[in-house]
Amino acid sequence: MPRDDTEVVVTGLGLVTPAGIGVESNWERVTSGVSCATTDAALSGLQVDFDCRVPGFDPEALLGGFSSWQLERFVQLAIVAARQAIADAGWEPGAWDGGRVGVVLGNSLGGTATFEEQCRTLREDGPTKVSPLTVPKYLPNMVAGYVAIDCGARGPSLVTATACASGTTALGVARSMLRNGECDIVLAGGSESALTPTAMAGLAKMGALSRRRESPESAGRPFDIERDGFVAGEAAGVLVLERAADARARGASVRAVVRGYGAASDAHHPTAPRPDGEGIEQALRTALADAGVAASDVDHVNAHGTATPMNDVIEGRMLRRVLGDRPVVTSTKGVTGHTLAAAGAIEAAYTVLAIERGLVPPTANLKNQDPEIDLDIVSGEPRSGRIEVAVSTSLGFGGHNAVLLLTAA
Repeated sequence: MPRDDTEVVVTGLGLVTPAGIGVESNWERVTSGVSCATTDAALSGLQVDFDCRVPGFDPEALLGGFSSWQLERFVQLAIVAARQAIADAGWEPGAWDGGRVGVVLGNSLGGTATFEEQCRTLREDGPTKVSPLTVPKYLPNMVAGYVAIDCGARGPSLVTATACASGTTALGVARSMLRNGECDIVLAGGSESALTPTAMAGLAKMGALSRRRESPESAGRPFDIERDGFVAGEAAGVLVLERAADARARGASVRAVVRGYGAASDAHHPTAPRPDGEGIEQALRTALADAGVAASDVDHVNAHGTATPMNDVIEGRMLRRVLGDRPVVTSTKGVTGHTLAAAGAIEAAYTVLAIERGLVPPTANLKNQDPEIDLDIVSGEPRSGRIEVAVSTSLGFGGHNAVLLLTAA
C-alpha cells in the first residue's frame, strides 16, 4: 500500500573518502578546508598525474580474506562505509528482518582497474590467462550485490547510474522505496574508484581535469575565477534511511529528515550542462515543492561545484535565481576532489553533519570568487550558524540532475 506522505529520516552515516575513513575524520578534514590532492605514482607519465585517493585504506585489515583480494576497490570502499553506517544507526544485521532491508547504491564506471588489467592480460598473454573473476569484478551492479551479501539485506538491491548524480539519485530512489512500503530500511549512497590510467587519460583529454601538476593541493578551485577543472577522487558514502515512525519506535537517533527530492534531465548535450541551467533548476524546484519548503527558507547549499568553468557559473547563476543570496554555500569538492558517482552521497552526509553541528565547511582554494557567481560562498574558515533547511545538488554527464533537500530532525 503506498505511503506517499511518510517521512523518511537518516539514522546512520558511513564515509570512506580522501578526507579519511570514518565520519569524524572526514568532518575534521572537510572543515579544515585543506585539499586532499596529491601526485599519484599510478598515473605517472599522464597529462594529469594527481588525484585524491582514500588514505591508509588496507583491505586486508578492514575486510580480510576473500574481500581483500577478490573484490574491486569500489566494492571494498562501499562495504566498509556500509558497515560504519549500519553501526552508526544502531543496527546489527543479524537482528533485523533481512527481507525488509534494501540496498541502493550509485556507481558509474565499475571496476576500471580490473578491466584495464585484464585487457592487458588478453593482449599480452592470451585468452586462457584472463581471470574468471573479470566480469564479476568490473560489473557496476556488484557493489549493491556484495553490500547486500555482507549485511544480509534480502530486499531489493540495485545500482543507479546517472554519472556524477548517481549517489543523489540513489538516495531519492531509496526514499521512494521506503515511502511506498517496499522496505523498512534502505542502505543508500554511492561508491566510485576509477583512478586508473585509461579513465584519467580520457577525462584529461576531454578537458574536465585541472592541469595544475606543479601544485596539486591548490588545483581544485570551485567557484574561483582561476578554476580550470576538477581533481578526480575516489570514495564511498552510505546512509541508512528509515521511516521516521519506525526509527523513533526503536529509539534510534534521527540525524536529519530527507524532506524532498527532485530530478530532471537537460536533454541538451552528452557532457555539457544546459547553458541556462534549466535542468538543475527544475530538479531544485521539484525538491522544494516535494518538501513543501519555500526557496526563501533554504539556509545552506552543498553545491555540485566541480571547479569546471562551465558548471560553476551555470550552477551559481541558477542558485542565485532560485534561492537568492540568503543560503550559505559551499563545495566540499575543493577538499575531497570530485568522487564522481560517490559525490552526491558523501555530500549528502556532509550536509547532514552541517545541519547537526551548525557549521558549514569552507570551499578549499577559493581565493578570488568569480564575479559572475553572486552567492554567499564560504571560504577560508568554516562558518557557524543555525541550519534548518539545506539542499545538496548534483549534475552528471548525460544531462542528469538531482537535488536532495534535508531538514533538521
